[in-house]
Amino acid sequence: MAGGDWAVPRWRAGGIEFGGEGEVVGSGYFVDEGSAGAQMNSIEPTQRPPRDEDQTGKTSLKPEEGLNETTAIRAILSRTPARILDGRAGSSYRTSSQLKLREAHAAAVDAVHDELDLHSTLSDEFCRQWKLFEVATLATSKAEFLLRPDLGRQLSPQARETIKARCEPNADVQIVIGDGLSVAAIAAQVPQLLPFLLERAKGNGWHVGQPFVVRYCRVGVLNDIGELVSPTVTVLLIGERPGLATAESLSAYLAFRPNRNHSDADRNLISNIHARGTPPSQAATRIIDLISAMMSKQISGTKLSLPSLKP
Repeated sequence: MAGGDWAVPRWRAGGIEFGGEGEVVGSGYFVDEGSAGAQMNSIEPTQRPPRDEDQTGKTSLKPEEGLNETTAIRAILSRTPARILDGRAGSSYRTSSQLKLREAHAAAVDAVHDELDLHSTLSDEFCRQWKLFEVATLATSKAEFLLRPDLGRQLSPQARETIKARCEPNADVQIVIGDGLSVAAIAAQVPQLLPFLLERAKGNGWHVGQPFVVRYCRVGVLNDIGELVSPTVTVLLIGERPGLATAESLSAYLAFRPNRNHSDADRNLISNIHARGTPPSQAATRIIDLISAMMSKQISGTKLSLPSLKP
């Protein structure tokens, strides 16, 4: 292909396959690679279809009505947050693309460095409704938390005392919220996800321990919590490391009777919980199904076979 043009070979939008003898390139033209110099030919106006939307609200194309490159690109972009088909200015990003990248990077940096403030992050009303309280790990500052991941895996002595005093031991399910690497994810996803989880867990007849929040939290804190209050299954809702697609993605880590000997191999994960990933309502269903499987098979992690759980 000439001049550094980029292309996406053989892709589909709304049931139409593009490619064959050529490719669709970022400029929105069709390239006939069989011709000398990869001559670019714009698509004829008579091939342009009207824009349509399916039941999910995403743009689709009607194959029988032909192809319009702008509509085709919109159809693809509506189905992924990935930065594809952005085009170029010479050999560089377009100005608009570069500004969006910088904006996304700034949001990611803010998400990592923002401090958790329980009542502003989750609101006073939400904290009162679910009786949430906050504890901390051995990390004493955000800077220390980022530089010393090991400290984020251990509860502070004061946290241990508080949890013992306020959480009933031996619950069927213990839900914990950790800031992790994105306070923005906690603010965006937990207000929807936590009520779904509590309602469905109690609907299954499980005894659910008092939820609480951990500041400067890493996934390994599951082990401390498991040994402290001995729940059957512990669920940790924690902010994911933000990327350029979103800074509001949440993960749910689950472990059956976590203890000091547990590693990542003993945990299960449901990730990408956000509006354009796994929505909170759907994530709640998957988490509840995973808890049921753990209780049934008395195991978690890589040894847990889950053929019935849909991705």
